[in-house]
Amino acid sequence: MSAALAYDEALALVLAEAAPLAIERRAPQDALGLVLAEAVASEADLPPFDNSAMDGFALRAAGEVLAAGREFDVSGAQVAGDEAAAAEDGAWEIMTGARMPGGLDSVVPVERVEVLERDERGRPLRIRLSADVPSGDNVRLRGEDIASGAPAVAAGSRIGAAELMVLASLGVTAVAVRRRARVAVINTGRELVDDPARPLASGEIRNSNGPFLAARAAAAGADIVLRETVGDEPEMFLAALERALGAGADVVLSTGAVSMGRHDFVPDALRGIGADIRFHKVAIRPGRPLLFARLAGGALFFGLPGNPVSSAVGLRFFAEPALRAMAGMAAERPLRMPLADAYRKRAPLRFHLKGRVELVDGCLRARVLQGQESFKVLPLLAANAWIVVPPESMALEAGGMVDVHGLGHLEAPLIGGVLE
Repeated sequence: MSAALAYDEALALVLAEAAPLAIERRAPQDALGLVLAEAVASEADLPPFDNSAMDGFALRAAGEVLAAGREFDVSGAQVAGDEAAAAEDGAWEIMTGARMPGGLDSVVPVERVEVLERDERGRPLRIRLSADVPSGDNVRLRGEDIASGAPAVAAGSRIGAAELMVLASLGVTAVAVRRRARVAVINTGRELVDDPARPLASGEIRNSNGPFLAARAAAAGADIVLRETVGDEPEMFLAALERALGAGADVVLSTGAVSMGRHDFVPDALRGIGADIRFHKVAIRPGRPLLFARLAGGALFFGLPGNPVSSAVGLRFFAEPALRAMAGMAAERPLRMPLADAYRKRAPLRFHLKGRVELVDGCLRARVLQGQESFKVLPLLAANAWIVVPPESMALEAGGMVDVHGLGHLEAPLIGGVLE
């Protein structure tokens, strides 16, 4: 029996094979959820001109403080969308976002002035300051947000609503992004039943891995190109694998048939088609029998154990880092936080635990949930994070620091209340 690899060594082998995907150019609105392959620099100043941050009156302070009680004639008006105007003297009525008249440098809000005189249409003709006005007050300066030529959105950024706002503000028409990874899910096992309406025969179980893995892979940024369930015959498995590759899969996830039993056929089936098995078995719990291979055509293959939480761990801590690297994103960094309660483990393995981040007395704590067995799926409903305990830590006291990961690599750990 070959020895199990350490987690870090196994992950390094995965990442060495996870080459960045091809670059596409898309309009920003068509790139939502994709990752920038090239940085975007600003080609314009933002704001593009000095403008008012308030409804009020534009004045010239020229580095001084305009004292309360001073009076000014109102010489003009400027609203948002007006072209540039030059001011000779006095005050100009101005609206939020309106371009500052040339020669004026400060704005007093309308609530800090007293209108002394109006014309027949109600427009102010003369005002008195009811508060001091510092020079430059309430003015948004040209380029104050982003200067022309400055970096705006970094390569490796995933495009979300905030990125779209910045790109739209700068008038960006196209961005370079990595295409989505294409993922196939193949569940093996003649005991698995996909149809929820079909009564189970003796020895059969519902297929829970398929829906879970497809949903989690999609949440990780992938397109699901195939999901199938096959029996325990190598020929059926290889036929499904061929369909997955024909659908363009970059990554294939299979479940079951990777352990050491008589019916665990996946390793031999892969060798028979020329796959390069990079490792088989990792020193983790759950999920020790995990297999990773590169297929002859270049696709990555993750053979996940059949127990539901074992397959979840394989996806989260091996396949998702690969998807992240293929998208051109930087390596994920876990959070560090104290345990809510003491924790003991029985084996010197890296443990991946269903966990819950809670806010207790104003402090974040990571709580290991009950029901850590790899067949138990109900605790996943209470989990909002994964807690990782390294191999060398056999006993941790309450308050001991641990790494905490979100449920997916694109998700920060949520914060829940204390469980009753």
